[in-house]
Amino acid sequence: MFKKIYFSLLLFSLSIAQAADTPWYHSIKRTFIFEGRDAFLIIPNHPLEGNPWIWRAHFPDWHTSMDSILVNRGYHVAYINTNDMYGCPQAMNIWDRFYSYLVNKHHLAPQVVLEGVSRGGLYVHNWAKRNPTKVACIYAESPVCDIKAWPKESFGSEWQELKKMYGFQNDEDVMNYSDNPIDNLQGLAAIGVPILHVISNTDKIVPPEKNTLALVRKYIAQGGPITVIPMKRYFNEENMKGHHYHLDHIEDIVNFMYQNSYPVKHLCQSSAYHNIEGTHPLNCQNVFEQTKKGNIVFFGGSITHMEGWRNRVSDYIQARFPDSDLTFINAGIPSLGSVPHAFRFNSDILKQQIPDLLFLEAAVNDRTNGYPQTDQIRAMEGIIRQAKSINPNMDIVILYFADPDKNGDYDQGIKPQEIENHQQVATHYGIPSVNLAREVYDRIKNGEFRWNEDFVDLHPAPYGQEIYFNSIKTLLDTLWNQAQTTTFSPFIMPPKIDNACFENGYYGEIKSATGTFTYHENFSPKNGQSSRDGFVNVPMLTGENPGEYLQYNFKGNAIGICVTSGKDAGIIEYSIDNTPFQKIDLFTQWSKMLHLPWYLVLGSDLKEKKHTLTIRIVNEKNKESEGNACRIVHFLINGKQ
Repeated sequence: MFKKIYFSLLLFSLSIAQAADTPWYHSIKRTFIFEGRDAFLIIPNHPLEGNPWIWRAHFPDWHTSMDSILVNRGYHVAYINTNDMYGCPQAMNIWDRFYSYLVNKHHLAPQVVLEGVSRGGLYVHNWAKRNPTKVACIYAESPVCDIKAWPKESFGSEWQELKKMYGFQNDEDVMNYSDNPIDNLQGLAAIGVPILHVISNTDKIVPPEKNTLALVRKYIAQGGPITVIPMKRYFNEENMKGHHYHLDHIEDIVNFMYQNSYPVKHLCQSSAYHNIEGTHPLNCQNVFEQTKKGNIVFFGGSITHMEGWRNRVSDYIQARFPDSDLTFINAGIPSLGSVPHAFRFNSDILKQQIPDLLFLEAAVNDRTNGYPQTDQIRAMEGIIRQAKSINPNMDIVILYFADPDKNGDYDQGIKPQEIENHQQVATHYGIPSVNLAREVYDRIKNGEFRWNEDFVDLHPAPYGQEIYFNSIKTLLDTLWNQAQTTTFSPFIMPPKIDNACFENGYYGEIKSATGTFTYHENFSPKNGQSSRDGFVNVPMLTGENPGEYLQYNFKGNAIGICVTSGKDAGIIEYSIDNTPFQKIDLFTQWSKMLHLPWYLVLGSDLKEKKHTLTIRIVNEKNKESEGNACRIVHFLINGKQ
């Protein structure tokens, strides 16, 4: 870990030019160059514990009376000149790196007070939406909150500059833009970031109705806390059209910032839950920058499939590489864990589009579905070997999501076994991972939020989705900021952990089976139950009565089946190469609710040769089942095709 920290600080030092100190209101103003841009940090004579700070956007010398009061109380004040970038994604990338520099190098508090004046509102609100867990509160004066209202309706030159900075080709692109400060406020509101706006009701340059008040309506509707104070003493009104005013209620403003940022909260740091020691540098940054295109795949279960962290990560990656044509693929299927992923990876992913960056999660369903430890390791190793065999430059990030069972393990001082299994594979192959389960648990114990009220359940509420997004974004920032080369880091495939891993997993053709089961080209159960997309109205091999059987010839060292398990799922017995029959119940705890895709490995550790699988329906059933059905969607084979 020391080497990682040293390397990060070295990168920071290479970005910083020689600093110069001058007095500022009985404190020190340190000016320097950060990544070629003017910047400063005001350092109080007597810093408060935890180093609370203010980050000013644009116009850093306007209405500094609040800053001077807070500096005298022990606050730092920071600024970087990204003026005339209009809060565009490139500016936000710079802000992300500047924040990391200040927090890591100067040990400023992990949560900052954001201040934005006029067009500075674009910066503070856009960055806050992108980093809601890093914001203590937002204070803004007559802030621009919608580029469709300003500068489009005010000035000509700024309008052209803004379109250039955002990469808009024409006015229509701007009008279709849907990530203004007034948009996508769910995450910020879920975290509960307090906002205070000071406005002029007669402002004709940045009209409140189209900016602050538009944001207020949406933020309150999402449950976010926001206050607005109108100012009444204007100056130079004829020229400034009510946009500038004498600042009243200064003590109220100071108290708002102070009370929401001090005492400094001692928060868990996401970086503590990132397993990056010994991992390979990410190659996808070079792919995105050099080829101007790339494929990002999210591969997992229901927490991947649902709206939330995945969308936020996608938006962030696109903003980080705004000139690249990136394709984001949601390959999450609820209920599926590592074993299904290993056998579907070839058909669902590799035969469609080869990923440059793959997010992989299976720890939640590996617990709930009860896959044996051996199969978990074989499956995770199989996915990675499949991925790296077809694209050695593919980057993989493994995610461990939270659930009540893992919380229970941590309460007892136990490391969840499924995470240990997955991490064994990640470490062996140099794959970075994020232990979100432990991060969520520790943050709850640290009093940062509550499971039932804030996180809700294993399918996180918006609050939990922001926690996930922030941690994943922090990992990507760390790895991308460390990359100092434009060449690809070669991947050398290590020896297998388990020679029987599912590295050749694929779906076998069900149509070639023989026996009394019926083959349907397009089958959907008729008992009124719903099912997962992709597991109804598809080819299916069905048997519904005791005594029905099938035989299936295959070549490989493992065989299994994927069935749809509904309320009439039966019990089967199976044999491989005339070995004694073994029974298995196809009914699950969820079968009463829907036709669940259920993956079962029937035989592994077989010799790599031809085999015959025999399945027959027995004349007994689960006491809760309404029938004897066996509906096979896929055969699962691990073997060379």
